[in-house]
Parts: sequence; C-alpha cells; structure tokens
Amino acid sequence: MGKPRFHVVSLGCAKNTVDSESMAALLQSSGYGATDDPQRADVVIVNTCGFIGPAKEESLRVLRELAEVKRPGQLLLAAGCLTQRYGAEVVAQAPGVDGVLGTRRWADVVEVVRELRREGRTAPVYHLPEAGPVMMDLPGIPRRAVQGASAYLKIADGCRRPCAFCAIPLIKGTAVSRAPAAILDEAAALGRLGVREINLIAQDTTDYGWDLGIKDGLATLLTDLLQAAPAVDWFRILYAYPGYVTPHLIETMAANPRLLPYLDMPLQHAHPDTLRRMRRPANIDWVHRTIESMRQAMPDLALRTTFIVGYPGESEAEFETLLGFVNEMRFDRVGVFTFSFEPGTTSEPLGDPVPADVKEERRGRLMAAQQAISLRKNQAFVGRTLPVLIEGQGDGLSLGRSYRDAPEIDGMVVVKGAAPVGAMVPVLITGALEYDLSGRVTSQGA
Repeated sequence: MGKPRFHVVSLGCAKNTVDSESMAALLQSSGYGATDDPQRADVVIVNTCGFIGPAKEESLRVLRELAEVKRPGQLLLAAGCLTQRYGAEVVAQAPGVDGVLGTRRWADVVEVVRELRREGRTAPVYHLPEAGPVMMDLPGIPRRAVQGASAYLKIADGCRRPCAFCAIPLIKGTAVSRAPAAILDEAAALGRLGVREINLIAQDTTDYGWDLGIKDGLATLLTDLLQAAPAVDWFRILYAYPGYVTPHLIETMAANPRLLPYLDMPLQHAHPDTLRRMRRPANIDWVHRTIESMRQAMPDLALRTTFIVGYPGESEAEFETLLGFVNEMRFDRVGVFTFSFEPGTTSEPLGDPVPADVKEERRGRLMAAQQAISLRKNQAFVGRTLPVLIEGQGDGLSLGRSYRDAPEIDGMVVVKGAAPVGAMVPVLITGALEYDLSGRVTSQGA
C-alpha cells in the first residue's frame, strides 16, 4: 500500500495560491503525496475565496461538486477566506465537508486531517480562530507559488486599511509582515531554481514593514532583494495602496532595471465623494502628482488599476467623473468590478441601492473606454523590441509576457515560431490588439 495522497483546489487570488502551496508542503512533510486527480486522493482540500458574492458561490459550487463524488473514506476539507468568514454555514450549504480550516490557521492542516482520521468522529472538525493575526512563517515551509519560470512571493498578509466595501480585515486580521531574512532567503532559493520573475504579493505591498518598525519598508526590501537573488531577472510589485507610493519607492524602482516599471495600484474610484463613502484616500490631486512623478522617472511605466462601479450613492455625475479620469490618465491595464454587497463590512448600512442593470451599463461604458486606450497603448509598441518571458508553445507559435503583463491578469505576447519555454527572448513587436501584442524573435538586443 502506497503513501496517502492529497489534492488541492486553489480558488481566488495568488495570495490563496501561496497558502495552498504551503499547506501542500506541510502534508508532504508528513508523508502525503500529491495527486492531480481528486478521485485518487485520500484528502481533498478546497482553498476557497469569499471576498465577494460571486467568489463565494463559486467556492460553494466546487465544494458541492466534490462532495457529491466523494469516495468512502475520502476526506473533504474547506479552507481559506470563505470558511474563515462563514464557518459552519459552509458545511450547511455544502454537506459532505469534513473539516473547516480558516485563513489564520492554514498551518493546522495536518492536525485537522489527524483529527478527522480518529475513530469515533461523527461531526466536522473546525479550526476557525475569531481573532489574532494571520500566521506567516513556519520553518522549512515555503510561502511562495512557482508557475514555470515565474513565482509569487508573499511578503505580508492581512490588512489594516479601513475600506468600507472590503471584508479582508474581517477574514485575515490586521497586516503582518514577514521577516526580511525569510523573504530574502526564499527569493534566493527561487533564483537557484531557475525562476526568472518574482511577483511580490500581499494585501497591501506598500504597507510592508510597518509592524516591524521599518520606514519605507518596500523600497528597502526591493534593494535587498536585488542583492539576495541576482539570478532573478524581473521583480514585479502587485497590490500597492494609494498614498503609500513614496518618492523613495519611485526612485528605487527607476534606478534598477530588474525592478520592473510596472505597478498595480487599485484606486477604486475617482470622485472624492464616492471615495469618502468607500473610506478610501480621496485626494485625487495626490494621484495626479504621483502618477506624473512615476511617469517622469520611468517613461515606460505600465500602470494597472481597478475600479468599482455602482457603489452605494454613486450618481451618474460621479460615474462620469470616473469615466473622464480614466480617459485622462490613460492607464495601461484596468479592471472594473460592479459593487458587491457584503454583510459585515462598514458599507453594510449603505445597502445596495444602485440597480444591477445600471451597474452593468456603467461597467460596460468604462471598459469600452479603456479598451480603446489599451489598443492605442499597445499600438505604440509596434516596431519596438521587448524582452518576453516564454510560457508555452504550440501550433508554430509561442506565448509569453512582457514587463507590462503580470501573470494571469494582463495580456500576452504571441510570438511567431517555437521559443524555449522559460527563456527570456527579445521579440520585435509587429502587431497589436486591444490587450495583446504579437511579434517575432529577433537577434536585436532587447
């Protein structure tokens, strides 16, 4: 009889993916083997997302589907944001779940499995602390997720921001930064594995180090990462917070070509009144000044942001302000979400008064405007040569990403011919679509 096997389904964001990898490492260190087939697994774990309503429904659907096909003796665990937020309600809505593991107790996965294996157990096992910070590090357990030549590296978790629409502080607790030495060691290890790109992630990367007493912690960390992981070509910053992109951070990014001129900074809206109701930074002048400073320091800067439309009280005039802001600022990448009413958040008293059809109509208008901007931005790269990280190939073509493209959320570069997967190749851009570029490998230096 072989060793027991487990299978993990990871839903939601890259931060969840890292937690899934950490749980997998704990199980493997306890004698379990991984399998890609849930039907062959003795333990199936669904690392859920519960950030907004649609994510909750997807997580419950996956749990129900797996519960319906459970083998005798097979264990089904629900972990992650949905379980932390809703607890026993998850089991009620997805009968067949044996164990429930919250975001702050991912390291208990082996203990939960052992409890479930004990004879005489008749009820699900719950590990759901209601208070306290999220756990960040365990000796020998990675806090990263590797996907080919790219990796996500978690530098902090939790959040101390007061955003009215967001349930993350309820789910994860306040912000907790990892020790710098642990991050640097992990980045160095990724470089030795052949990883070409590290994407730094947290709920708020620009808040890194506040709890450790480190001033301008992200800029300091970036400088140290360059020295700790010399084999890594690209470092990318995701999930920055408005108002915390400091001059020092801008200077650090501009001075080091391995720190990509790319920033993901969710702004959520552009009308001061809407932002105040969201409990977000409402100083739009700061946004203008900071983006101007970044673009002056990094002329090739790629800016990604996200917006919420249909937030309670959003008038047509407020939306038009947002639409005008997007047309003026000309972001490289924009994600638009309709407001999702979330009980327990500080926006709950506002209700959900904007009709769904109005939300969708506004989302469509904003995305149409951004699509035209994105096309013009992409067309400006025709004739230029960009380094492209190759991620796949087939049918005489290769697929990769440029510095402008974060994994999974941005565009691709379609390259004529078969380039080696994992290689960084210079590509002459010959074509542009709304979201993607195309080109061919060239001997010209990138």
